[in-house]
Amino acid sequence: MDRKNLFPIGEVSKLFHISVSSLRHYEHIGLLTPEYISSDSGYRYYGTEQFEVLNTIRYLRALDMPLAEIEDFLKNKDISRIEEKLLQQKHAVLKKQQELQRIEQKINHRLNWLRDAQSVPLDTVSLIELPSCRIVWVDAPLKIDGSLDMEVPIRKLDQSDAEAVVFLGKVGLGISAEHLQQSIVNRYDSIFLILDQEDIYTGETITLPKTLCVRLRFRGSHIEAPAHYEKLLDYITKEQLQIVGFSREITLIDYGITNDSEKFVTEICIPVKCR
Repeated sequence: MDRKNLFPIGEVSKLFHISVSSLRHYEHIGLLTPEYISSDSGYRYYGTEQFEVLNTIRYLRALDMPLAEIEDFLKNKDISRIEEKLLQQKHAVLKKQQELQRIEQKINHRLNWLRDAQSVPLDTVSLIELPSCRIVWVDAPLKIDGSLDMEVPIRKLDQSDAEAVVFLGKVGLGISAEHLQQSIVNRYDSIFLILDQEDIYTGETITLPKTLCVRLRFRGSHIEAPAHYEKLLDYITKEQLQIVGFSREITLIDYGITNDSEKFVTEICIPVKCR
């Protein structure tokens, strides 16, 4: 066979900036068949007819179109067909774009959370308004003697089949208003997961309204919390405030972020109202 106008696979690879393995894969799936295959050496050779096909493949791959869709178009070339494929791909790209924006929001929330955790003064009681939030709630009385004591209850929270939403700094522990009023602060009544607006969670959730809270952040984790509850309760009594909800205790920085326990930060918020 006259190979004057044929190009070996290595040269085609360089001309089209496509790896040899990709060209072989295209052949394997029936997307692009070489013009000639040497029976002696097995070398693949391509002609200008394959160049046209390769141009189409490269263009559609640049649009992130799946190979199966490209193959379908190549076997059924038509103006309406390519228009249909392009519209389908446009929809897929827009969907992917929305997902990337959602992921960007999740990253921004974590960055803001970490920066805030390192900027608010420690061991200082303040009166703040917590914004409305969505949570996953589990009634689970427990006593925390170490970080591993939370692992089994956390698994109960992580029941969404959509995505992993249990993330550093989003799991909280709560003490009921009744127990807080009785100064019982050495055990917890519940564990909950705070969901960001963009989190996908298929299980049951609760929306908490914005609420006035007394807040205190301290260096340490849940084990050191009881003494700080006492400080908050003293402040509530002194300021003649009334406890109106369960506490929200969250380790903002812990072993999941740093191995240095001297950098751990925990926040306790107790919902209150003026008497």
